[in-house]
Amino acid sequence: MRAVVTGGAGFLGSHLCDRLTAEGWDVLALDNLVTGVDSNVSHLMKNPKFRILRADVSNYMDVPGPVDYVLHFASPASPVDYLKMPIPTLKVGALGTHNALGLARAKNAKFFLASTSECYGDPEVSPQNEEYWGHVNPIGPRGVYDEAKRFAEAMTMAYHRYHNVDTRIVRIFNTYGPRMRLNDGRALPNFVFQALSGMPLTVYGDGKQTRSFCYVLDLIEGIYRLMMSDEHLPTNIGNPQEITLLDFAERIRKHFDNPPPIVFKPLPQDDPKRRCPDITKAKRILKWEPKVGLEEGLKLTLDYFRKTFSKK
Repeated sequence: MRAVVTGGAGFLGSHLCDRLTAEGWDVLALDNLVTGVDSNVSHLMKNPKFRILRADVSNYMDVPGPVDYVLHFASPASPVDYLKMPIPTLKVGALGTHNALGLARAKNAKFFLASTSECYGDPEVSPQNEEYWGHVNPIGPRGVYDEAKRFAEAMTMAYHRYHNVDTRIVRIFNTYGPRMRLNDGRALPNFVFQALSGMPLTVYGDGKQTRSFCYVLDLIEGIYRLMMSDEHLPTNIGNPQEITLLDFAERIRKHFDNPPPIVFKPLPQDDPKRRCPDITKAKRILKWEPKVGLEEGLKLTLDYFRKTFSKK
């Protein structure tokens, strides 16, 4: 089996490449390294089943030889990145998805879209299930990411219905683990970077907004099971254990000998108040649910961040 993974040098894409090569797949990773880094896949470079090419998938892509699966994971995914690169974010969600679907169709390959819980926007229902259509501000600053992914889902379903491409869609909820970039704008790497730098932890708003954190290897297991399934409609993969960001900051503080103080800043526009997946569907059709608890996952992630920080 041969897979093309767009965004293969990113946080999630690199872990996916690990899993696919471990399963015996030949993997071609495509990445323009806008947010991905070579070091995420450097351990795979001597593996004869792995190759990486520098490529912007928002442009036409041609991959010689047979392809069995195209997995589209390319996109800025943190607010810092997509607010800094709004147009490339829209382009990779629209043009990149179109190109990746075109490749899958040309190769008669299966197609897998990495979508996001941000399709639900600032939800009016919680937990969020796949039938909920969302509450998204299309012209707000976060709309460039939210609407790019919503368009990508619509394009994927159009190719499935009109061109009979065999497609899958995962809606990924907050995920953490080794290979995240320190200070990338998301809660965990921000808190850890601030703590390691001797700075106060920044909590936005009153900190009562919630998130649900899934360890990356749990997520990859869910993704792999979805790949192997026959499900075409979007499927949530995430950890339903909900925690406020203030409580999460306190969890981080406990891992440091000199716990940093917490400071509060205004809540960014359209920041979701609640984010919690309903994973009933994943449990039913994939027999999947997360296994790694938050404390265990935090320890593994903090060990990685401390090593990364010490090299700076």
